[in-house]
Amino acid sequence: MMRKIIALCCLIVLACFSTSCLNRTLNNGEVQLVTAEEMNSILELEDVQLVDVRTPEEHKENHIVNSQNIDFMSPTFDEDILKLDKDRPVLLYCKSGGRSAKCAKKLKAAGFEKVYDLEGGISKWKHSDKLNLKVKS
Repeated sequence: MMRKIIALCCLIVLACFSTSCLNRTLNNGEVQLVTAEEMNSILELEDVQLVDVRTPEEHKENHIVNSQNIDFMSPTFDEDILKLDKDRPVLLYCKSGGRSAKCAKKLKAAGFEKVYDLEGGISKWKHSDKLNLKVKS
């Protein structure tokens, strides 16, 4: 009886880990959420378009080095994102992940193949040594 309980517990734990990893990685099969560490690897290994979707004011305060700013709140946002290269991966970030998640959906709907989203946005990682930030002095 005890073996069955232990086996059942192991299966439940395994199922939870599998499901949480699957949801995090595939995010409904479209956008891949990445940590700051994973983002660094992607930036090193792939020819990625790094896009900050915060406002220009937020971007001036601090931003990830070599990112381009396309303001999600701008009235020209939909046209601006279409200027990106659909054949190259896009890595998005914002303050906490909300705007970049919405932008990621728009990019997928527009036909972009590879879209990454920084999990938790710049706020979650700004004190991490994993991001190469440029901060207004």
